[in-house]
Amino acid sequence: MTPAELEQRLRAAHDCDAWLAAVAEYFDAHGLVFGHGTDNASDEAFWLLRHLQGWAEVDWRAPPPVELLPRALAVAEQRVARRKPLAYLLGEAWFAGLRFVVDERVLVPRSPLAEVIELGFAPWCTLGTGDCVLDVGTGSGCIAIAVAHHCPEVIVDATDVSRDALAVAAQNIELHGVTQRVTLFEADLFPAGEQRYRIIVANPPYVPEREAAALPPEYRHEPAIGLASGPTGFDAALRILAGAAERLTADGVLFLEVGAGADAFAALHARLPLIAIELTRGGDGVFVVTAAELREYLRGP
Repeated sequence: MTPAELEQRLRAAHDCDAWLAAVAEYFDAHGLVFGHGTDNASDEAFWLLRHLQGWAEVDWRAPPPVELLPRALAVAEQRVARRKPLAYLLGEAWFAGLRFVVDERVLVPRSPLAEVIELGFAPWCTLGTGDCVLDVGTGSGCIAIAVAHHCPEVIVDATDVSRDALAVAAQNIELHGVTQRVTLFEADLFPAGEQRYRIIVANPPYVPEREAAALPPEYRHEPAIGLASGPTGFDAALRILAGAAERLTADGVLFLEVGAGADAFAALHARLPLIAIELTRGGDGVFVVTAAELREYLRGP
């Protein structure tokens, strides 16, 4: 399907569903790769339309206003020509039910940890007023802000080694009005000092370097520092395991995402009782382990 054919289809659409079907067909015809907030062309077409509509309530039986057409065509053509994730083209992404400002300084939010956060980390941990949570490698700030939103009784610290990423996170913290409860630190994994946390949550880079170089073009628009982590992909995760024991409270819990390499990561730590969380909305590779279990493991056999 050519851009001209797409325009013809959109102009002829008799309702929103027909409009979405045309955009999805256009995306599929050009072999786009999804995985930055959606996993298929139809959902991405829906995201584009709802963004253009300002996420307002609309009559789905009527076609979208014709004045949306130029912007829709421009974004769709860029998505195909540049293979840039839609989140970057729109300047927004959604995580845990919240909207975040994003650009190419940060990864597009998509962690399955959203489901865990929305449940308040239950049943693995019950947070109380004044408990402290640490988000390691915050990027856009999506995890830290989502924790502050869904667990309003807690204080959240968030780290990132990238000043560019921290600038985006600061913008999102302001956007969501949580400046009093979310504090950013420029740090390599853990902030300086001796603050201990009831929960440490980490979605570090976990793609092996060779695999990162071969990822589809959509992923190569993202900062490499947020994707690749050494030959096995586990460099950052291993450092988090080694350091978390000293930064968790006695009853603390670590939530660690390692993605598709979860089985290999668990095999490396056979003595450590890592529990793989079953996620109802899809996604995998999220482990939970208590501070006591982690300290026992680090003491050795």
